[in-house]
Amino acid sequence: MNTSLKRNLIYSLAGATLMTAIAGYGIIRQPDRWVQDELYQHGTVPSGEIVIIGIDEYALADLGPYQTWDRNIMASALEALASDPDNRPAVVAIDTLYAETTVPEDDARLAAAAEELGCVVTATVAEFGTSRTYSEEGVTTNNYSVVNYEEPYDALRDVTIQGHINAMVDFDGIMRHALLYVEPTTSDGSSQRVYSMAFQAADIYLKSIGEQIEPPPVNSRGQFYVPFAAKPGDLYDGISLSQLIRGEVPSDYYAGKIVIIGPYAVGLQDAYFTPVRRSSQMYGVEFQANVIQSFIEHVYKVEASTMPQITILFLVCLGAMIFFLNSRVGVSTVSYIGITAASLIACYLIYQAGVVVHPLWIPVGAGVLYIAAVIIHYIRTARARQRVYNTFERYVAPSVVKELLKEGEDNLALGGKLVDIAVLFVDVRGFTTMSERLSPEKVVYILNKILTTTSSCIERNNGTLDKFVGDATMAFWGAPLPQEDSVYLAARTALDIVNECEKVSVQLKEETGEEFHVGVGVHYGPAVVGNIGSERRMDYTAIGDTVNTAARLEANAPGGTVYISRIVADKLGDLAKTTSLGSTVKLKGKAEGFEVLTLDSLEERK
Repeated sequence: MNTSLKRNLIYSLAGATLMTAIAGYGIIRQPDRWVQDELYQHGTVPSGEIVIIGIDEYALADLGPYQTWDRNIMASALEALASDPDNRPAVVAIDTLYAETTVPEDDARLAAAAEELGCVVTATVAEFGTSRTYSEEGVTTNNYSVVNYEEPYDALRDVTIQGHINAMVDFDGIMRHALLYVEPTTSDGSSQRVYSMAFQAADIYLKSIGEQIEPPPVNSRGQFYVPFAAKPGDLYDGISLSQLIRGEVPSDYYAGKIVIIGPYAVGLQDAYFTPVRRSSQMYGVEFQANVIQSFIEHVYKVEASTMPQITILFLVCLGAMIFFLNSRVGVSTVSYIGITAASLIACYLIYQAGVVVHPLWIPVGAGVLYIAAVIIHYIRTARARQRVYNTFERYVAPSVVKELLKEGEDNLALGGKLVDIAVLFVDVRGFTTMSERLSPEKVVYILNKILTTTSSCIERNNGTLDKFVGDATMAFWGAPLPQEDSVYLAARTALDIVNECEKVSVQLKEETGEEFHVGVGVHYGPAVVGNIGSERRMDYTAIGDTVNTAARLEANAPGGTVYISRIVADKLGDLAKTTSLGSTVKLKGKAEGFEVLTLDSLEERK
């Protein structure tokens, strides 16, 4: 495995582990719950089997403030529900607590009305706290122990079925779960299980139509996830308790149905925020109705355990990060959008199948890793551009380097390609002899002047400086980028070098008493161009017969002269004035008849 693949795998493992830890520790728990609410909880069409009788603003205005009510009011309501023996409700749930005895006559009337109706569920309330159990093994702490329990007064309790009305909101104040049962301790020290009012009401109703209730799966605290059937207000027809007592509600409205009586006014402080509409509260009786609807339709949702979801998240994040790091940003963007969409669709389908999963884990995990991959790509691209620039700035003009940067780091790999290039060689005539009679300092000074001149001419004409060999310079055109006018640029550079070096020669003669002249050779043809050498040390260069021919043309060119081949002359056409030397100049390794020409002048291109 090469270094790049190893590095990508390490990044991917680290990223997947990080996102798994973030999800596992609940860092994105709140937004995940919100997405759950939006994706899963939409409400459905109410079944019509549940009737809510509200202790609403109308009832409070008609019967007086709630705290002044005696038990005759609820007794009157139950008597009204029992007034037509042929149209009684299947079950009546009273969502308010009657724990203490008050006026004996009133208490007796309410109990008698409940007994007459015969299908009444009354409320109990458990208070939770922390309890400690001491044993030989040590101290056991229970933070959800029932430390106090209130139930109806004895006469009412004995003629009704009890169901608790405890409501427990989630960490963010939203009520998504219902508590199936509580387990208070009886007077003899034993534990009893008391089911919720919603469960008891649904159980009585289902038995009345010949069906059996199926308890939902619960967590360790006895809670279960509620799939809401309706939004706030959807289950309430506006029937007030006052209307019921006055006989204004026809008996066929509630006959054979589930009747829930409870607070439906803001001042009674029995309302909660729910996932179906977090902007407005749902009254307790409506929440009870939603839970009952879930029971009677046997619609339950099981919250998936954490470990399988963590495992899937890790594998998806690992695969996504590997893909992002090995793909272009555009492809990664499309892929991330696809992963997010597929994940949300899958979560919704899984929910419809009865399982509640975390919908935000994969989109957030993949999203964070996508952003990280983009940043890594950016850093890598910047570094690659810098490496390309550092490598080629020594050889080619800045304008050529800018073009090379568009191709990226591939230009830095070992290897070459066969391309047609124009090759130029230039050398100082008699430099060796001159260097023997000058001091080393003067030799270096003169050489630097000459090489600066030749390299400036090459760069000005967008050539690639291949190398300096002593007092000789090699350059070529047509690589690393194709150039349509490579031959013309090479020829223009050759004449520029001759002219510029003549000026430098005059200057050096005044400074050192020495003068020099250069010979130049230019040829055009195929050559292998690329990075040649080893991984630790390489040169960007050109090799082949074209290069050798250009070198031999230069070797034979007198000082102040540019020798070119026939193919170069043909490429230049009417722009160049040349003088043919025929085959009088013998080039080593070339057969008889190889034509050599002098380049006398070159017109400017239009």
